[in-house]
Amino acid sequence: MRVWWLSAGLALYCLAQSAAAGTLLVVGDSISAGFGLDTRQGWVTLLQTRLKDEGFDDKVINASISGDTSAGGHARLPALLAAHKPDLVVLELGGNDGLRGQPPAQLQQNLASMIGSARQAGAKVLLLGMRLPPNYGVRYTTAFAKVYEQLAADMQVPLVPFFLEGVGGVPELMQADGIHPAQGAQQRLLENAWPAIKPLL
Repeated sequence: MRVWWLSAGLALYCLAQSAAAGTLLVVGDSISAGFGLDTRQGWVTLLQTRLKDEGFDDKVINASISGDTSAGGHARLPALLAAHKPDLVVLELGGNDGLRGQPPAQLQQNLASMIGSARQAGAKVLLLGMRLPPNYGVRYTTAFAKVYEQLAADMQVPLVPFFLEGVGGVPELMQADGIHPAQGAQQRLLENAWPAIKPLL
């Protein structure tokens, strides 16, 4: 009888641990997909390692696609939410919208809809903000940056103001194209996001 109780107790403990483990879904573009890198070197993989090192059982699903825009992420999100039932959704989108000169209002609408859908599915949301190079002009770059600030304020969503802080514009941390972070930048990207991710776990 004692053995049965011990076995039952262990089974319940394992079940509780499994139930406590959450799922973190990253929906992004090439920056999170690890364009030009071995995917094992990307910041999202480093995030999974960080979680384990700090005692979290959460599983990270990287649903990022190189070249994706906010419209693409918006179209893909419902299926991702249904398939993975995440507890936390990290949105890293918008860079390609900006590089293509798409209207900031369209970016804001797409991201707002994604935030709403994720919350409706029971997930918390973290927004990773982007900024554009100055050659896109002050008016456009300012309007682009304000999209993230406005969403954070209006929808009360946590925001990392500039995910590429300390990386963008630093030649030794960028690949030859000057757009995509190099391997040496991936740890910095993780450090930029981690302080905002940890409280949401």
